Amino acid sequence: MSHRPFHHGNLRAVLLEQAEKVLRERGLDALSLRELAREAGVSHGAPRSHFPDRGALLDALAERGFLRLADEIRRAAARARDGLAPDRTPDAAHDQVRTLRAAARAYVEFAVREPALLDLMFTTKAEEPSAAVGAAAERLFAALADLMAAGAASGAYPASDVGRLTLLLSATVQGASALVTSRRITPAQGEDLVDDAIALLLAGAAAGA
Repeated sequence: MSHRPFHHGNLRAVLLEQAEKVLRERGLDALSLRELAREAGVSHGAPRSHFPDRGALLDALAERGFLRLADEIRRAAARARDGLAPDRTPDAAHDQVRTLRAAARAYVEFAVREPALLDLMFTTKAEEPSAAVGAAAERLFAALADLMAAGAASGAYPASDVGRLTLLLSATVQGASALVTSRRITPAQGEDLVDDAIALLLAGAAAGA
């Protein structure tokens, strides 16, 4: 077996990458510190310098997943905004629908690629999740909240609705993703579902302005 070379300083990153691979290919039950040590070509005790127990490893995976998903959502929204024609007639509602659809599709695409990781991220593993996991989860929610706040700033709907709309958006994308990962609907149907839900969500918000 050949192992990826690493320096002592990046063992944690190597272990997390390997853990994500195991999670993706074999599921949560296959994850163990001993197996990760074997795959990385280090002593059985080496991973414990970064992850004292399996719970700490799962927390680190969840934290990493939240941060990755938040980043993917922000980048998808930025690409959607950058793709708007500079000489177009401004249309706050249309532009916001386009941006939110791109962000929501990025969420569903993440779920398709990483169903086990997404499930882990939203599964309570302890009565009090680690502060790092909580902060990372807040980063994801903040990414959605920032998108909704930008829509209010553009005049698409009242600023007073941002909190409520953010919760509705979060529930929509997570619900659609759960339907996709449980194979109740196809990924394409999941994307269509969030497209329709966002259009209805923003139409209702605009009507109530």
